[in-house]
Amino acid sequence: MIRPILVTGGDGQLGTSLCGLPVPEGYALVAPGLDVLDFTRPETIDAVMASRPWAAVINGAAHTAVDRAESEPALAWTINAAAPARIARLCAAAGIPMVQVSTDYVYPGDKDGAYVEADAVGPLGVYGASKAAGEFAVRAAVPRHVIARTSWVVSPFGNNFVKTMLRLGAERPELRVVDDQWGAPTSAQDLAAALLQITCRLIEAPDAPTGVFHTVNRGETTWRRVAEAVFARAAHHGRTVPVVTPIPTSDYPTPARRPLNSRLSTARLEQAYGIVLPDWRDGVDRIVDQLLQTETTVR
Repeated sequence: MIRPILVTGGDGQLGTSLCGLPVPEGYALVAPGLDVLDFTRPETIDAVMASRPWAAVINGAAHTAVDRAESEPALAWTINAAAPARIARLCAAAGIPMVQVSTDYVYPGDKDGAYVEADAVGPLGVYGASKAAGEFAVRAAVPRHVIARTSWVVSPFGNNFVKTMLRLGAERPELRVVDDQWGAPTSAQDLAAALLQITCRLIEAPDAPTGVFHTVNRGETTWRRVAEAVFARAAHHGRTVPVVTPIPTSDYPTPARRPLNSRLSTARLEQAYGIVLPDWRDGVDRIVDQLLQTETTVR
């Protein structure tokens, strides 16, 4: 018997990465498009959840436009809080586990050192607050849940920092990049593999660990250093490397405040599930290679 896992946000970075994974025998990932599952239309959530006996739900859908969230808070709260709450109630009623993807933005970013899961949240803006509310709803409704907090998601898909740097680096001789925000770029493909492993264990093992787990690539860095890593790898593909000038966050004002410290300790995930994501540099290198090899093939 095939056990179907519902994946929301199937057209996003994480959903695309999940759907590209080899699935363990006996499982199937089902990722409805926005025409079928739209978090701004609650009736579509009810219809999809009732459409078959799901084995679990991975909720990767989110309003992730951090700056836009400041000007459209109702939409951010609908997608990031109200929709997960609805899914969580339906998961609880069906007796199935739920994996909720969350973010480093639930933290204020003022800690000295890496955040651990027990640290208090304190979001700085609408995006982080709405994601924290989604977490709370899942914890309150679904006994067997995992909340996977991640950070700085990048991939060959959609819009993200790595793709932006490659585009701008091909257009400009110099780029000014923030150098006082610390965290770990997380490959959506590495994150997807970890989430699938967690989900299958939740389905198979009633005593599988639950709760909040930081799920990020190993290491720590700044955006400026990520940019330099992107261009160093791009140089292997014959790309011209721009000069990267470090700047403070204060020189790059945005509508939403960013946490200066997004370091997340993954010790709990490693101990509970034995999952260790690769170093962030490995993830960035693989993404650049995939993008530029594709570019070369198209040319």
